[in-house]
Amino acid sequence: MLKQPSAGGDDGSGFTPLVVVELAPDAKEEAVVWLTRKISDSEQSGGAGLSVQQLWSGTAETEKDNPNVFLVGGSRQRLLSGAEDLGLFKEFNDGSMRAFTCANRDNFKDFKGDGDGFLSMAECQYIVKHELDSLRAKSETHIPGYEKAKLYPGKSIIRRMQSKGILVQVFPLHETEELKRLSFTWYKKVKLSLQPLDEIRHYYGEGLALYFGFLEYFTFALVPMALVGVPYYLFDWESYDKYVLFAGFNLVWCTVILEAWKRSSATMAYRWGTLSRKKAFEEPRPGFRGVLGLNPVTGREEPLYPNTKRLLRVYLVSVPFVVLCLYLSLYVMMVYFLMEGWALSLHDAEPTFWTTVLTFVPSVIYAVVIEVMNLIYRYAAEFLTGWENHRLESSYQNHLVLKVLVFNFFNCFASLFYIAFVMQDMVMLRQSLATLLITSQILNQVMEAFLPYWLQRRRNKKMMRRARKRASPPPAEMPLADQVRLEADMSTYLGTFDDYLELFLLFGYVSLFSCVYPLAAVLVVLNNVTEVYSDAFKMCHVFKRPFSEPAANIGVWQLTFVALLAAFSTYSFLIDRTAVRPHNGQSHLSPPTFDPGDLCLDSPATLQKGLFRMTFELGIMHASISLCN
Repeated sequence: MLKQPSAGGDDGSGFTPLVVVELAPDAKEEAVVWLTRKISDSEQSGGAGLSVQQLWSGTAETEKDNPNVFLVGGSRQRLLSGAEDLGLFKEFNDGSMRAFTCANRDNFKDFKGDGDGFLSMAECQYIVKHELDSLRAKSETHIPGYEKAKLYPGKSIIRRMQSKGILVQVFPLHETEELKRLSFTWYKKVKLSLQPLDEIRHYYGEGLALYFGFLEYFTFALVPMALVGVPYYLFDWESYDKYVLFAGFNLVWCTVILEAWKRSSATMAYRWGTLSRKKAFEEPRPGFRGVLGLNPVTGREEPLYPNTKRLLRVYLVSVPFVVLCLYLSLYVMMVYFLMEGWALSLHDAEPTFWTTVLTFVPSVIYAVVIEVMNLIYRYAAEFLTGWENHRLESSYQNHLVLKVLVFNFFNCFASLFYIAFVMQDMVMLRQSLATLLITSQILNQVMEAFLPYWLQRRRNKKMMRRARKRASPPPAEMPLADQVRLEADMSTYLGTFDDYLELFLLFGYVSLFSCVYPLAAVLVVLNNVTEVYSDAFKMCHVFKRPFSEPAANIGVWQLTFVALLAAFSTYSFLIDRTAVRPHNGQSHLSPPTFDPGDLCLDSPATLQKGLFRMTFELGIMHASISLCN
């Protein structure tokens, strides 16, 4: 069991492990010694000033154990100075959120004594990760023992060792007791209440807390659409005016909930101290390649790659590849319509129970094929985006999101648009939408909930059997070495990309097509409820603990949802002009042309006052410093 972070070292409070650094089992000894010395050396000597201990001193307990596993922590004073360097916001005595400074530490609300417990475990681990990432080569020309692993001044040591396979992984440790408490309040009790977002943020950081906050908000926001949709489903199917009325309601409601989410996320980010936090200067991503040169901004030597070559790769290779994939998706869609027509012809010729069941088979097969194509394309898009050689991680993520969203949107919704505007068959549209939505949700639940749960239970039982064989009598708690083994074998959480993508597609199904299948909102609400519990279980027991990442909002995904809403506005206009036109040729109702989002402020008035006060106080502080100088 891990204690609450009371970082040891020079203050004599003992060593508390925060982060695990695992090198390759066959890593050369000189490289291992050099890295551990870099981690433990003082900042003045070019090190990180952290504490490092080998997990197994001497030899490993079993032949399968990797001897090159190290635990990294830091003294309390070192972590506090790291918090100041990172500009972490903490609550001041007057209730405002301010960047932490060691000089004013006694004026912060929760700072008691020497600061034990002032920083959360997630914050301490984030500081350690930042210090490890900040380790840079000075006069070294290569990694000791690896002459081909070249170094140059300013090169990140950790990233270089990872790219060469010398460093296997770096991950933060779980807190056993804290994780038990969080699990109990989060998902182990089935209850109708809000998620413990503050506790999630305290343990996992703002990025994950905002995702679960958005998932919760999205679920509650769909409840009115579900309540309105049930009467539509039960009492009136074929009234085209009702289709337009429901589409207009969806347009207004979806706009309102997206704008209201901006206010909700701004409130949470302000409470957590990340709303006004300035983004750190981005370093080149680990996979960036180029000719060594001088960066005109930082003055450091780093790889340089011509932007012209990158653009040529994007427009001459990536764009044609995406277009080819869209064509393949269109071809598969036409095959699906041929299968659908064949099944309907059999049913019309001999309507029986089995031919009725057969009419659903093409849609089920097509839904499975869509999921498989999305998965394969995702790997291809990651490879292609990496090959484009983007310098910054943000640029890499933006290009990856764009590629994946374009294909997923077309692959999932093209058939529905074709049925709605070309075939204009509302019965077939309703059936196809229901089959695609239900099948995709079942597949996601199996892959994201049941399969990880089963695999993790097998892994836990195997580890506990190993622990019982070595211990006599059996330990009440898992030893630290066994905990590190168990977490090292866990899957690595790759971020919230796939989670937001799933919500984006569900939002598309509801906003674009729930007017013809009103139960879509009901199905998505039920899916999201199970998603909360399955995602919570995976974060606590299936994945390694991810490093905390400060975030002020959901990032580029806010723009993607707004873009989908713009597409929905066009879609509603087309409904009014085509599929829902009454027989007399006159349109009775047009969707609203105003934007309800214009009536909403992105942040509440009380929050804006707090931000203005913070800006005013910072201005006074900078003016005082200027006068003193």
